[in-house]
Amino acid sequence: MPEGDTLFRTAAVLREVLAGRQVVAARGRPDGVPLGRVVGQVVDSVEAAGKHLLIGFSGGLTLHTHLRMHGSWHRYRAGERWRRSPSRAVAVIEVPAAVAVCFGAPTVELIDTRALGLHPALAGLGPDLSSAEPDLAEAERRLTSVSRAALTVGEALLDQTAQAGLGNVYRSEVCFIERVDPFMAAGRLDRAVVRRLLRTGADLLAANGSGGERVTMPDALGAAPAAALPGRRGPRLWVYGRAGRPCRRCSTVIRSRVSGALARRTYWCPSCQPEDAGTRPAHAAESPAMLG
Repeated sequence: MPEGDTLFRTAAVLREVLAGRQVVAARGRPDGVPLGRVVGQVVDSVEAAGKHLLIGFSGGLTLHTHLRMHGSWHRYRAGERWRRSPSRAVAVIEVPAAVAVCFGAPTVELIDTRALGLHPALAGLGPDLSSAEPDLAEAERRLTSVSRAALTVGEALLDQTAQAGLGNVYRSEVCFIERVDPFMAAGRLDRAVVRRLLRTGADLLAANGSGGERVTMPDALGAAPAAALPGRRGPRLWVYGRAGRPCRRCSTVIRSRVSGALARRTYWCPSCQPEDAGTRPAHAAESPAMLG
């Protein structure tokens, strides 16, 4: 599933070609969203809100998409051949020199912009950790609320009403970096550990916001996030997708487990993240160098 950094980049790319331009053609599926209503209007805004993408039009409507597991937005020059079959397009917006196409998104809807604050999937979103200045204090308050105390740490980090932006890759990576047991109850987390998890998550989203392959490891010198190094080769992730392989920090075999209501797979190191790790602050020196 695309995570907050992916949507941040998608919004930036689409904003570059759509914002301020008049829509000359638009369509959804025959039985889908009536995008023809925005033809002739100007694209006022293109914004990411956690894992949601919002395209606002001058006539007071907003196109809302959520990509889930397999959806994606593509940008093409006018007349350029699409990389996917047109039959898979669920939303198409054409401006004089470019075409934006959304493929495979299960959520595609046209909403009155004034009603966005009442939308059930948008109104309850937590602070967006992909934003330039995320409200980490509010995210901490939500993550440590009594209503989430019984969730595992891994489940709580995927709860977009606590914070918006972190997905399955980042929840495994952030828990590893901060040496937290992803399966302990969130209510047992030390508040200082919660702050570190959120700060690290926000830093990783920012470091990966400019494009390229997602990276959570520092460069060889520990001086900068690997995502900032053009053409980097070598290790990118600490634990995600590495079940059965040695931990990059201690050589213990990485494990994985499917759990939670969303049935998502978590990756962790049993030695670096022992049971109940995170119930009290770890010494700063115990965290691997990440952002220099």
